[in-house]
Amino acid sequence: MKNYNVILYLLLLVALPTVAQEPQSGTAVYSFTLEEAIDFALENNYKAINARRDVARAIKKKWETTAQGLPQIDGSVDYQNQLKQPVTLLPNSAFDNRQSTINTVEQYFDNVNRNGEQVQPLEGFTPVIFGTKQQMNLTATLSQLIFDGSYLVGLQAAKTFLEYTDNLEEKTQLEVRKSIINSYGAVLLANESVRILENNKETLETNLNETKKIFENGLTEEENVEQLQITFLQISNQLSNTKRLADIALQMFNLSLGVDVTSNTVLTDNLEQLALNDMDLAIAEQPFIPENTIDYKIGYNLTQQRGLELKLEKSRALPSISAFVNYGTAAFDNEFVFFDSDTRWFQSSILGAGIKIPIFSSLKRSAKTQQARIALDQANTQFIETQQNIQLNYNRAMSEYLYAIETYQTSKQNLALAERIENKNQIKYTEGLSTSFDLRQAQLQLYTSQQEALQSMLDIINAKATLETILNTPEK
Repeated sequence: MKNYNVILYLLLLVALPTVAQEPQSGTAVYSFTLEEAIDFALENNYKAINARRDVARAIKKKWETTAQGLPQIDGSVDYQNQLKQPVTLLPNSAFDNRQSTINTVEQYFDNVNRNGEQVQPLEGFTPVIFGTKQQMNLTATLSQLIFDGSYLVGLQAAKTFLEYTDNLEEKTQLEVRKSIINSYGAVLLANESVRILENNKETLETNLNETKKIFENGLTEEENVEQLQITFLQISNQLSNTKRLADIALQMFNLSLGVDVTSNTVLTDNLEQLALNDMDLAIAEQPFIPENTIDYKIGYNLTQQRGLELKLEKSRALPSISAFVNYGTAAFDNEFVFFDSDTRWFQSSILGAGIKIPIFSSLKRSAKTQQARIALDQANTQFIETQQNIQLNYNRAMSEYLYAIETYQTSKQNLALAERIENKNQIKYTEGLSTSFDLRQAQLQLYTSQQEALQSMLDIINAKATLETILNTPEK
């Protein structure tokens, strides 16, 4: 009995989904076959939803990288108000005549005095203010990248990253599918266990009541009653616990679906029928091609990324060429009159190009290139290890799948034998040919065989799901 409880707890933990969802208002009602549940979860499971968002974000990231090499237009508006304009001293000889010098000096001191300052002129020099107090500039610039090695590598990296994200989404879908199969089977196992335990409890209760009457008539020993009471109490306690675990299993299944955990969900498939459908020995005869597995594709994507990182570091030694053209207009005045219709604006435009040539970096670029080369070597080694792990995981999954089928066939035979043994002991006990202890042992053996048979069905379902996840060939 204790072993069965431990097994059921472990099954519930295995079936626990890797996603979470906020409860929704109200209690919904759902009904699913296994395939319907898988299809529903692939659309509504939170992890599947976020995987699709990752792909969408990767698509935008690819365009962001592409746009860096396309024309860029920037505009700017600059306004300046020189609260205190700078003064420049010019020698008096720079002016054409003395009168112009006097006028300039007088104009300067008039402006200074109006600002509340007292400044004495310097002998032989004339203080002059260049420009106006306020100015505004409007500029638009068109820039274009002509050649940059790192940009070309970036385009390749963006494409590889998108492929990597697509593969991650596919892996997520496989894991969601596997999680649904595991949790669906766990619910069916818990419900079937409740049904069997209720039948066992009913049979035990009948035996216990009959034995009590026989004891009350003095035709049997009290120990026979006590033996049956022990078994009855154990079954009753196990039934109560299994019902609670069945509720938890259903909540976990709802969580893996992506619905409220309190939803009333009905599972329409049968545990044994699912196990029989999954018993396919022909799958062991199919050739295993590691290159078709999702883990191989992801591992290859990682080596591609490291290779592009090395290519990027090498490209930094190449020159980059860019060009630009801008157009601007500016206005100047001592007052803020830039929105007046009669304000005069002065136009300007510049066309330019530039070449940036890396010459010497004190071996910095060389060091970064060597680091990228080492990282690529590490990625290649890890990829080899990944291929070995894929083969090992396939061999282990295939072995566990075949063993699950063999265990199911054996457990069915053991269950039939245990039922016959328990039935014979029931007859012997009723006729007084065996003790209640013998009957209890036969009953416990039957209960264990029942749970082993149920467990073997679930093992087939889960082992087939694991194998299909590795093969990346789920049933359509």
